[in-house]
Amino acid sequence: MKETQNSSGAGFTGGQGEAAVLARVRRFLLLILILEMLGISAELLLAGHTEKPWQWVPIVLISATLLALGWVMLDRRAAPIQFVQTLMALFILSGFVGTLLHYRAKAEFQLEVNPSLAGAALFWEAMKSQAPPSLAPGVMIQMGLLGFAFAYRHPALRKERKK
Repeated sequence: MKETQNSSGAGFTGGQGEAAVLARVRRFLLLILILEMLGISAELLLAGHTEKPWQWVPIVLISATLLALGWVMLDRRAAPIQFVQTLMALFILSGFVGTLLHYRAKAEFQLEVNPSLAGAALFWEAMKSQAPPSLAPGVMIQMGLLGFAFAYRHPALRKERKK
C-alpha cells in the first residue's frame, strides 16, 4: 500500500506500515478504555452507586468487559472481539437509560420540593440540581464508542470472514 505524504513530503505513517500504525492506535484506544473503566468503577463504588439493582449495571458491564478484554488478549479469533462489540452496544444503551433514570430521580425530587413545577421549568430545575448528575451516565456512551473504535475492522474479524 502506498504511504500517504503530507505537505513536507514525509509519510504520515513515519515509515511504518499502515497495519503497524493501526495496531498501535488500537492498543492506545484499549489503554484509554481500560483506564477509564477502572476510574469509573472506583468512582461508582466510592460513591455508593450500589443501593438499587439497576445501579449495578455499569459496574457489571465494566467487569464483564475487563474479563472480555482479557479473553481478547488470550484468543486472537473473532469471537472475543464480537463479544466486546456486544458489550459496547450494551454500554451505549445503558448510558441512554441511565441518563433517563438520573433525570427521573431528579425530577421526582424537584416535584417534592416544588409541586407546582411542570414542563420546561421542571426540566431545567431537574437538570440544574447536583445529585444525581444528569449527564454522568453519558460516560458509558463514551466508553462504548471507544470500545467500538478499538474493535472497528479488527484483524481477527477479517481473518474470520476469509474462512
